[in-house]
Amino acid sequence: SVVFENDQVLAFKDINPAAPAHVLVIPKARNGLSRLQKSSPDHVEILGKLLVAAGEISKDKSLGFNDGARIVINDGPDGGQEVPHLHVHVLGGRSLTWPPG
Repeated sequence: SVVFENDQVLAFKDINPAAPAHVLVIPKARNGLSRLQKSSPDHVEILGKLLVAAGEISKDKSLGFNDGARIVINDGPDGGQEVPHLHVHVLGGRSLTWPPG
């Protein structure tokens, strides 16, 4: 279900959550940004908007977030990226340990 949307960003609950609160944030227009390694100076604005949206979402107690969140971008096969478009994970709702895995 969609939890946040503006003209450039869409965020929705992950269908396979890895934490009690788990939201994905995606750019509406890819503009060649299938993964972080493909980013360029042309992507600075949308990357900033994705992170600002993630920060706003992480404050939303109604989504299950508490005092903070882990913001993750999995990049490429070795980084655990499972779908061929850039997306930001916002994870929270419990104390998260390090290292993650």
